[in-house]
Formats: sequence, C-alpha cells, structure tokens
Amino acid sequence: MSATPTESSVKTGSSGPADRMRLAVAQMNPTVGDVEGNLALARRARAQAAAAGADLVLLSELFLSGYPPEDLVLKPAFVTACRAALDGLVADTTDGGPGVVIGLPWRDGDKLHNAVALVDGGRIEGVRFKYDLPNYGEFDEKRVFQAGPLPGPVGFRGIRLGLPVCEDAWTEEVCECLEETGAELLLVPNGSPFYAGKPEVRLQVMVQRVVETGLPLVYCNQLGGQDELVFDGASFALQADRRLAFQMGEFVEEIAITDWRRDADEGWVCENGPKADLPDIDAARWQACVLGFRDYVNKNRFPGVVLGMSGGIDSAVVAAMAVDALGGDKVHCVMLPYRYTSTESLVDAEACAKALGVRYDTVPIAPAVEGFSEGLSGLFAGTESGVTEENLQSRARGTILMAISNKFGSMVATTGNKSEMSVGYATLYGDMNGGFNPIKDLYKTQVYRLAAWRNANRPDGLLGPAGEVIPVNIIDKVPTAELRENQTDQDSLPPYDVLDDILECLVENEMSVGDIEARGHDRELIHRIEHLLYIAEYKRRQSAPGVKITRKNFGRDRRYPITNRFRDRS
Repeated sequence: MSATPTESSVKTGSSGPADRMRLAVAQMNPTVGDVEGNLALARRARAQAAAAGADLVLLSELFLSGYPPEDLVLKPAFVTACRAALDGLVADTTDGGPGVVIGLPWRDGDKLHNAVALVDGGRIEGVRFKYDLPNYGEFDEKRVFQAGPLPGPVGFRGIRLGLPVCEDAWTEEVCECLEETGAELLLVPNGSPFYAGKPEVRLQVMVQRVVETGLPLVYCNQLGGQDELVFDGASFALQADRRLAFQMGEFVEEIAITDWRRDADEGWVCENGPKADLPDIDAARWQACVLGFRDYVNKNRFPGVVLGMSGGIDSAVVAAMAVDALGGDKVHCVMLPYRYTSTESLVDAEACAKALGVRYDTVPIAPAVEGFSEGLSGLFAGTESGVTEENLQSRARGTILMAISNKFGSMVATTGNKSEMSVGYATLYGDMNGGFNPIKDLYKTQVYRLAAWRNANRPDGLLGPAGEVIPVNIIDKVPTAELRENQTDQDSLPPYDVLDDILECLVENEMSVGDIEARGHDRELIHRIEHLLYIAEYKRRQSAPGVKITRKNFGRDRRYPITNRFRDRS
C-alpha cells in the first residue's frame, strides 16, 4: 500500500526544537520468519500514518523478524534478510513521510543484538540494543542475544527520544540512564505475552518508570499468537504526571494517531488518543484462546480443524472457540461413539454442532476397538480387563481423527484441560492426539465458567454466532469420559474445585504441602495430587502446544524433569 504523505505536523518553536509531533502507535500482528510479510505490514502502517499526517510510527519489538524468533536468529541468512528489509524501509523514508521506529535482530561484529532502529529521511538515525535480556518464564533471550550497552537517546527532528526495548523498561536502570542523558519522551517497543491480569501488571510497572524519570512513556505492544504465546496488544501511554494518556484495545489490530505538544513546564504532553475499555477477565481469557488458536491455524496454513465431539464440556468449548476463531465452515466435528456412549451425549453433541453451524459426522469406533481387542486377545489371555481396554477406545478415536486430518488436511484440535493435563487424566496417542489445544492452560472450573460466559456474550471480532452455542445440559451434567459403565471423572479425581485449587497452589505458586494443607485441604490428597503431577510429566512433554493463559503454563514456563523422585514431605 502506498500513500502520499501530508505536510509534516512537526512544528518548530522560535528557539528551534520541535514543539509538536504526531505519533502513530502501530499495534500489529507480525509472523515469526515472514520477513517480507512483516515489512509489508510495516509499510501498511506507515502508509496509514502518512495519510493521517503522522511524523513518526512506533512498531513493536523485533517486528521485522517476528517475536520471539528463538534459535531462528542464529541463522545468518535470517539476520541478513531482516537487515535487507530495514534497508528497504530506509529507502521508503526518502519520500519525506513519517519516520519509523522498528525492531529487528542486529549483527554487530561477533555479537547479535535485539535491536531497535529509528529510520527517517532515507537514513538510519540511530540503533539501540536491548540492555536487559530476560531469562525467566517464557523468555530465554540470553540464549541467542548479547546485551548491549546502556543506551542514550536518539534524535528525531529536534526531539530526543529514549528507546528502551521491552524488558529495558521493566527495571529502572535503562530509563534512568535515558533521562540522565537528555531523553524527553520514552517510546517502548514491546513483545509482552498475555496472561490473565497482565495489562494491569504492565501499567503499574510503567507508572514506576514515569515516577522515577519524570518522562512521559508510550508502550507499544505486539498483537497475535506465536505457538503457545499470545500477545494481546493493549498498548497505552502515560503522561509525565502518571495519568493515562491513551489506551488502545486488547486483542485487536489497530493504529492509534496521537498528538503531542511540548509544554514549557510539563515537557511533552499527549493531547489525544483512544480510550478503549479493556475486557474483563473471562472475556480476556476467551479472546486470548481464540486469537492464539486462529493464528496457529492460519499462520501454519491449515485449511481448518477437525475435533472429536463427545457431548462433554471440553470438546464443546474447543468447538466454540474454533468457530469463533475460524468460522463454522472451517470446523469439522466428529462424534466417535462406542457402547458406553450415552444417548444424552449423542443428543448434546449434535445440538452443539448445530448451534455452532459446523459439519458434524458420526463414525462408530466399535470395529476398530474390537479389532484391536481381538488382535491382542492371545497376548492378554488370563488378564483382567481394565484401563488398558478403556484406553483402546481413546486410541481408536485418536487414530480415526488423525486419518481424517491426513485425508483432508485439517489440523486435529485436541481438547484436554489443564486439570487433566496436570494429573495425567488423558491418553497418549488417544485423546491427546492433535496439533493444538486452545484450552490446555485452562483449569476445568475455568472451562465451565467460560462456557457459561460465551453463551451470554459475543465480543466483536468473533466469527461464531451469538446466543447459546453450548447446550446448557453439557454445562450442567456430571463430567465423564464414558469409557465404562456409569463412569464419572470423580471416580478417579476429587471434585474439580478442590483439585484445581490444589493444582494452582502446586503449579502456579510452587507452594509447600504444609501451606496447601493450611488452606483446608486433606494432606494425603495433596500428596496424591503432587505425585500424579510429577509422574504425568512424560505425557505433557508429548502433548500438543496450547495457548498460555496463566502465569505458569506447562512447556515454556514450567520445565520440570521427567525423571524426578522428589516428593514434598513437609
């Protein structure tokens, strides 16, 4: 896209320095590795900003490479491609239009940096390297990048801009250095992943930087899904007096045009900008799951998804998320009944599929299960039937779903929740088969809560229908895997409200058994759940990726050994 730039809005006072600036904050959805596509996105943002008379466009961290690029940045050809893309953007700025602040990996001699560049007027006006490399939770930047020196400001049309990169603004050292060396305004490109409650955490941390420096701050965050991570946007700015200057939307791609003026007493002041309302916790969780699901499917170029529709809550919620993410025409639900499948489940599954407007098929698994059983009858002679035979049902279903995927190209979506994944209440190569799991980081109680929430709400941007998309009977009935007569989940597990509280204590908060017992839980039950949590690690290592919703998900955040004999006997 191209646009004819309007006359610059940067105005110069009688003393020389600019006293006004129009800033475009571009909250966009780049794709890791798609350098040409990301450059096209940056050009699109710049064209829109030029049409609005902006002087400068601010984009997010490592925008040209996509974030996080992980070990991809160790490939020299990739770093070279990112630099070539920047050179193309530099050439674009000879048109007299907006300058651009954009992130990319940068080779400096034998060092590789997470960098941000300011380009304007056909030149690279400055490059700054990330100083504080995060190495916790989902971050491991020290693995691939080297830290840069403490940065100074970069000049832009008479304004001294501080460009701390993401983590550089989460601790005080970099921003204080920028203030001491003459920065007038902090522009912070970010790749800050979502977890429930994260926007408030970001806001409070950035308030601290403003208090310490006395400088206004613009926080530009990435949008979109990247494997297990979801970047929710929710970009914002703070005035020098800590007031919220503007707030962009969460889970939406947008460009905010903001006007800034230099005040003799207050420094730079934001005069206007959007004031979006951020979604509540349930809406944020749902939209994070949908965005992560959508981008995983679309960025990996799957034509759609297929999933087993059991008539239970988990598959119903995943089906609803799939439709919200992709549209009903790209979702295929398959009922896979066996002798233990109840009439109630058959009715509920079909009703849910109908409400969502998806293709729905029934493939009985009896021939497959009985074939396996017959083939194993000699080897299993003299043994009692039990969990092994139950798991044959799950594995038959998994094989059938994978065959459908193989034949038609749609990705299998798997449907296990965090409660089940925690304690191993799932079958390897059975119901764990699949390419992606949008509810992997949602506890069972949260799945129920979100099902009821979705029936009453449909935020803008979702592709599914409004109204009751998950039959109330699915939400109300007792959960069961239906692998034997009269089975319920509570035959093997404690009530989910109890289980989930214990798991949150163990997983998210790393609490001791004694501290969990003090919350009112039975000590022996805690030991049992802890043991199940540890021995299920080998299953989780083989599970599909899924959207990160909590502060500590399985995979990127919680990295426990498979071989592990420790048990907390405190």
